Amino acid sequence: MTTDVLEQQEQIEITDELRAEVLDRIVVARVGLLLRHPFFGNMATRLIIKEASDWCPTAATDGRHLFYSVPFFAKMTNKEVEFVIAHEILHCVYDHMTRREDRDPQIHNIAADYIVNNTLVRDSIGTKPKDIPIFQDFKYDNWTSEAVYDDIFQKYDEEELKQLGQLLDEHIDWDKENQKQGKAPSSKGSKGGTEKPSYSKEELKKIRDEIKDSMLQSAQAAGAGNMPKEIERMIKELTEPKMNWRELLQQQIQSTIRNDYTFTRPSRKAWHTSAILPGLNFDETIDLCIAIDMSGSISNKQAQIFLSEIKGIMDQYQDYKIKLWCFDTEIYNEQDFDAGNDDLLSYKVDGGGGTDFMANWNYMKDNDIQPKKFIMFTDGYTWDTWGDEDYCDTVFVIHSHHDKNLEAPFGVTTHYEDETKSA
Repeated sequence: MTTDVLEQQEQIEITDELRAEVLDRIVVARVGLLLRHPFFGNMATRLIIKEASDWCPTAATDGRHLFYSVPFFAKMTNKEVEFVIAHEILHCVYDHMTRREDRDPQIHNIAADYIVNNTLVRDSIGTKPKDIPIFQDFKYDNWTSEAVYDDIFQKYDEEELKQLGQLLDEHIDWDKENQKQGKAPSSKGSKGGTEKPSYSKEELKKIRDEIKDSMLQSAQAAGAGNMPKEIERMIKELTEPKMNWRELLQQQIQSTIRNDYTFTRPSRKAWHTSAILPGLNFDETIDLCIAIDMSGSISNKQAQIFLSEIKGIMDQYQDYKIKLWCFDTEIYNEQDFDAGNDDLLSYKVDGGGGTDFMANWNYMKDNDIQPKKFIMFTDGYTWDTWGDEDYCDTVFVIHSHHDKNLEAPFGVTTHYEDETKSA
């Protein structure tokens, strides 16, 4: 927030009358959301309202509570309060509390605010607070918070970021390394305590499950077409049955095996017909090109997972031809594997630079490689284009991308799921 706004808040005396007025304004705003934007209204009614003026200068959420500062909300209209409440709800829905990982906290928070504020402004959820220059720019529409983070991390320094806008709320850090040994706020009363809440790892998992349940119930109550398109996609992903990614990949590989008819010697059972009938001739050799994304965002663990899955493909078939390489902005270590050469353990992965998916298609064209099926193992963070959709059939196996709805603009996209992990 700007210094002027903070100074104005500090000048506001918090009386019992003001506390009651602000609490009433929040309740009225929740009703307004229920009437005009039922998904957000239903989500809001599941958040426990907690005053947190002692530690929170604006607003915050931990996924279970709506924390608020009395002076901050006292300066807002009801529609502006609706905007702030919906802002907190979207942080929960988009799982921003757990997605920072090792990124810079301040820049990650800014990126998350861009995503949230774009949704709210585009869909006219409440009214954007007039006294706060929030982070909002439609050039980031349909981006992920990770992609926005990468963009602003590369383009702006600390002073330039201050000119772009101000955070609308306090972001509670769920990073376990930064958690204090404090206690979660009590569910009774409206006071939120004097410190930011902290939780055990088990409690955080419970909260995430609660958010998911709340999303599904709120979506059902709101009905189709009454929520932002991003949320509708998320609900669809949560509720529709999904094919196991390995089954989908095997289905795609199997489609490369030709089932041709050939005029072969007829069986004795058909001799009496005096006709030679075509029979099935199964070509059981799979022929694939596989590329492993080894750009700087790929960890060694991910690379080993990719190789283990390729070994799994080899083990499924008695005969195969696989051309394997790594890439970042260039192609590395192309090798051919077949049933007589399956020593994948000695294969050396290489890369570590930027990301250029198109490098794969340029390489195939330059070397006259025309695969029946091209499979790319990647994390889905592409620098520019996804490739040449007209060149060959392509399958993208995406590992560890936070947007499980992400789909390539062509080919088949499937998201890797480690079946050994808990849901």
